[in-house]
Amino acid sequence: MIQNNCSREGPTAPPQPPVPAPNRQGTASLDTCDYEKSFSRRHGRPPTYQHCATFGDPHVRTFSDEFYTCGVEGAWPLLDNTYLFAQATSQPVAKGSRATVTSQLTIIFKNMEDCIDQKVYRAAVDSLPAAFEDGSVNGGERAGGSSLSIRERTPGQHVEIRAAYIGATIAVRQAGPQLSFAIRAARDVVRSFTEEQDLQLCVGGCPPSQRLPREGCCCRDGGAGAAAERARRLCKEALPVEDAYFQACVFDVATSGDANFTLAARGALEDARAFHPDAAKLHVF
Repeated sequence: MIQNNCSREGPTAPPQPPVPAPNRQGTASLDTCDYEKSFSRRHGRPPTYQHCATFGDPHVRTFSDEFYTCGVEGAWPLLDNTYLFAQATSQPVAKGSRATVTSQLTIIFKNMEDCIDQKVYRAAVDSLPAAFEDGSVNGGERAGGSSLSIRERTPGQHVEIRAAYIGATIAVRQAGPQLSFAIRAARDVVRSFTEEQDLQLCVGGCPPSQRLPREGCCCRDGGAGAAAERARRLCKEALPVEDAYFQACVFDVATSGDANFTLAARGALEDARAFHPDAAKLHVF
């Protein structure tokens, strides 16, 4: 709001989404709210998908498969485009530490004519609802309302939101004192933003001033060597491949002293396995 000189009072209007083309009967096509079917019919091939995730202290895997460890404190946008807005709020993992964890997530599914009403999902540590903010579990009473749905995969730990009208699936998880976010979405959807919407952790990663090295982290319990060795042992049990997820796990456990961070890294890897369109790029080294 400060960067764009916005007023702190009064309502603001979201960007208007494109209006679907009518068919011969003058109503929206039956495929309008099924992105994959609509795209395949127009282009003769299925859409291309991309994956982004944030987890742990927090670590960001961008849509371009870059991996960052960030010291972002406060509220930062993960996504900000024509169809979706997602924001993560982070706080220090430990007193005096630059490493932070996501304590709140806000996801806004913007109004799309003939498909869904605007829906807001909010999650916080120890509060992972299986419904949108208004208590609903779908996109509303419009013809395509069922193209947005939410379900609880594991009570209090894992929620999945499917947005078929934009070809997106989002997973929100809690492991220990942190929330994780993962998305699989059509490339054209995640690229539908303006120059003013340039700050998105899923697109460009965290700014250079907010990037932390995963080596040489400050450790809470005992000496740095002992804490790092304990972290490596715990993380190896959950993540046999010593890739970026393993390194992130070691950083988190050594920094926080909390073994629950092994679950955060393993959950993020599971989401990548389910969401990433290219199995050969599952691991990042």
